[in-house]
Amino acid sequence: MATGAAHSWLTSTKSAKSSSSTIMFGGSRSNSRESIHFMCHHHHHRPKFQGCCLSMNGCQTQRMKQHPTHTTAVNNVGTIETRSLPSVASPAMAMDSLNSAISHLVSHPPFTPSGIIRLQVPIEEQIEAMDWLHSQSDLLLPRCFFSGRPTHPYHANANNLVSVAGLGSAIFFRQLHPFSYNDWISIKRFLSETCPFIRAYGAIRFNAKGQVSSEWLPFGSFYFVIPQVEFDELEGTSMLAATIAWDNALSWPWENAINALQATLRKVVLARSTRVVPTADIDPLSWLACLQVEGANAYQFLLQPPNAPAFIGNTPEQLFHRKFLHITSEALAGTRARGASAALDRQIELDLLSSPKDDIEFTIVRETIRSKLESTPDNNLSVEQAVCENVLVKPTKAIRKLPRIQHLFAQLTGRLQSEEDEFEILSSLHPSPAVCGFPTEEAQLLIAETEVFDRGMYAGPVGWFGGGESEFAVGIRSALVEKDVGALIYAGTGIVEGSNSYLEWDELELKTSQIKVSKWVRPYDRYHIEVVFWTKALIMNKLLSLLVAQSSRSNDTACD
Repeated sequence: MATGAAHSWLTSTKSAKSSSSTIMFGGSRSNSRESIHFMCHHHHHRPKFQGCCLSMNGCQTQRMKQHPTHTTAVNNVGTIETRSLPSVASPAMAMDSLNSAISHLVSHPPFTPSGIIRLQVPIEEQIEAMDWLHSQSDLLLPRCFFSGRPTHPYHANANNLVSVAGLGSAIFFRQLHPFSYNDWISIKRFLSETCPFIRAYGAIRFNAKGQVSSEWLPFGSFYFVIPQVEFDELEGTSMLAATIAWDNALSWPWENAINALQATLRKVVLARSTRVVPTADIDPLSWLACLQVEGANAYQFLLQPPNAPAFIGNTPEQLFHRKFLHITSEALAGTRARGASAALDRQIELDLLSSPKDDIEFTIVRETIRSKLESTPDNNLSVEQAVCENVLVKPTKAIRKLPRIQHLFAQLTGRLQSEEDEFEILSSLHPSPAVCGFPTEEAQLLIAETEVFDRGMYAGPVGWFGGGESEFAVGIRSALVEKDVGALIYAGTGIVEGSNSYLEWDELELKTSQIKVSKWVRPYDRYHIEVVFWTKALIMNKLLSLLVAQSSRSNDTACD
C-alpha cells in the first residue's frame, strides 16, 4: 500500500491550501491504514414525499440464473405502441388531448396481459423542458431530466430531442444487486425500435459491490424509470406525452396502471416562464438550470426516486452512444481553465497539449477504451470475435473547449457485431481509467479499501436505454442535493507520475467551480453546501491512494 506517499502528498496539499481547506485524519478502519474524515452532515431525518403513485418494479424480485453465454433472448411485452395525436398550439391543449385519449383507452383497453403504450401530443412551439419540470411540485416523484449532445449527422432527423423531463414512473427498475444482463433484459422487454421515444432513464452505481450508504439507498444498485408523464423539448417544437405500462405477471394489471396514470396527470400543471427559488432551501432544478451554461459539449441530468435526494450533474464525458450497430465513445482527460483572451486561451491550450503529465493520463484513458472496444467478451471466449469491429480513433488527441475549462479529447467509433452486445459495451467501458484508475481491478480494490465514503452514482453510467438507440454519460461533476439537509458535490482529478500537489488542488477547484451554486441561486440557498473532493490513482503498475476532502460554505464562492 502507498499510504505513506499519500500522506506526504496530502500534507503538501494542506500546506499549500490551508486557508481554504480542512483535511482531518480520523480513526482508521484497520490498524494499518489511515483514513480521511469527511466534514459533512448526517442524514438524521428525511421527509416522506407524497406524489406520484409507485408503479411496478420491472426487475425480477429474485435474481434469475444467468446463462454464461448471455443467450437469453429479449421476450418483449405483448403490446409496445406509440400513438401520436394531432399537434396543438399550447400545453393546455395538449393536456386536453391526452385526457381524451386516456378516456378512450379506459373504454377500449388492450387485450394483451402485458404492454406499454405511449400517447404523445406535438406542441407547435418550443418550450424548455426545464421550465416545464420546474413548474411542477417537487413532491411529484420520481422525476428525471436529461439533456444530451446535439444530434450526430449520421442519424439526424426533424424530431431530435434536445431535453427530456419526466414525472412519475410507468415502470421502474431497481435492485440492490449489481446491474446484470438479466436486468438489462428486463428493461429491454418494454422497448422497441418502432417506438424510439419510449426510453428508460437512470443511472448505475460506480461500485455496485460496495456497501450502500443511507443517502444513496433509495437509488439501489441501479435505478431506471420510464416516466408516466414526459415533456420533450425538440428542435423547434415540443411534445407532451403520457405512458402506461402493465404486466399481469408482475402483479400490475391494466386497471392499476391506468388509475396510477390518471392520478399523476391530475397533479401535473402547465409550464410557466419564470423560475422561483424557495427562500430557505437549495433548489436542485434551479441549480441544474445554471449548469446549462456549459452548452452543447456537456450533458445535464437529474434523477430523483421517491424518498430520496436529487442526483444532479453537468458532465462533459460520454461513456457511449449507440444508434443501431454504430457506437461512439470518448476519451477525456487533462484539465485547464479557459483564457481571458483569445491569445491567452491559445497559450493555455498549447500548454495542455504539450504537458507530459497530462499526456500520460490521457493516453492511458484513450488506449484503455480502445482495448475494451476491441476486446473479446469474457463470457464468449470460445469465439475469437471482438464486441466491436472497425474501431477508429479520430481525432487521436485534440482539445474540447467548455465555457470555463478545456480538456484533452479523442473520439472512438466502431460497429457492434450485434445489438445484443450493448450490455457488454456498458459493462466493459465502465469504469474507465478517468474515474477509477489503471489497472482497473487493482484500482477498484484500492478505492474500496481506502475511501471511507460511498461514491453512489457519482462516476457511474447515467443516461438512457431505447429500442434502437441508447446513450450514457459518466456521472462526474455532480452533486447529491436534498432540501433541509444540503448537498454533497463530487469531483476528482487524476494523479500520475509528475503530478504537482498545488496544481492538482487547483484542478479540483476548477472542476467544482462549474457546479458550485451560481448567480442563478440566491445567497440564502447557499447555506448548507458541503463540498467533498477526492483524487484517484492513475499510475500504471504502481497505484497511489489519494483522498482529499474540503469543507466550505458555498456563500463564499459563486460561478460566473
